[in-house]
Amino acid sequence: MSKLRVGIISGGMSSEREVSLNSGRNVYDNLDTDLYEGKPIFMDERGSLWIITWQLVSQNTTVDIAERLEKEARRISYQDLKKEIDFAFISLHGKYGDDGCIQGLLELLGIPYTGPGILASALGMDKHMQQILLKAEGLNVPDSIVIHEREWMENKEGLKRKISEHFAFPVFTKPTREGSSVGVTGVKDEDSLEKGIEDALKYDNAILVEEYLQGIEFSCIVLEEDGEAAPLDLTEIYPQSEYYTYDDKYMPGRCRKFTPPKNIPADVVEKIKVEVVKAYHALGFRSYGRIDGFLTKDGRILITDPNSSSGMAPSSFFFEQAASMGMLPTIIISRLIQNAIKIHQKKKGPL
Repeated sequence: MSKLRVGIISGGMSSEREVSLNSGRNVYDNLDTDLYEGKPIFMDERGSLWIITWQLVSQNTTVDIAERLEKEARRISYQDLKKEIDFAFISLHGKYGDDGCIQGLLELLGIPYTGPGILASALGMDKHMQQILLKAEGLNVPDSIVIHEREWMENKEGLKRKISEHFAFPVFTKPTREGSSVGVTGVKDEDSLEKGIEDALKYDNAILVEEYLQGIEFSCIVLEEDGEAAPLDLTEIYPQSEYYTYDDKYMPGRCRKFTPPKNIPADVVEKIKVEVVKAYHALGFRSYGRIDGFLTKDGRILITDPNSSSGMAPSSFFFEQAASMGMLPTIIISRLIQNAIKIHQKKKGPL
């Protein structure tokens, strides 16, 4: 039997392209070569697709790869993607990657892929819409106010007054559609509020001002198999910074993580897992997802950041939680592929 040709798509057009490259590299390195033929596909900053060699996969940054594409890679059109691969393992993160854009392209081409479909992927990126839907389903989310760029430019003082009356400082300002804590600021007082808002607006036309949470941050991967969604072991997070920054997430030694949790009681862990699976279903996620949240000091379980995909670097939550449950990287990657194929075989219309 011929091997399934798995296109591992990484790089991309977002602020998270370096994270994406790390994910794609690790998936490629851990693909079961007895079952699959891995084809590394690099998306450059203009959205063009390239078939790259394993030598390019090993490069340190997306810039390193981009500088060598013309001489050492083969550019392919979107229309020709189906001639190259049978299945897409999406390792793109952020805008145009796990927000429904690449999913829509793959649907048009008839190529099955990891993760949820177009709508759920878009919801997985939009923090404001997430909160509306999760609240409607009875889940607890942080208190927030959405601010659009146009209203901010027209009424800065009025909005600052509204925020100051609604929240006690500190607060967070964050773009509605970014990941990896890009554009997030911990605003300590009213004097630094304007800068926090304008820093977030560099990344999107709408931002959230959100309550500052105190407690224990957690993350939980949910895997779907034969239509049943089940959580892996919970991870308890202790960043070195005042909040979970980009550096805390990706720089070695910047964060302590405990899987399974060290300080959350077992009965509370089970309650959190119930809420995590509810969030997964509420947003229409399929295949897998990563649900982040907070256990506050007063005992509230808040869903703060549901993600329709997950980083897949060696030290990621995904592989740490899989390891905690006895699954090697090669095993869990194969399960994702096989489960996603089953989901796409049963769909009617786009996923």
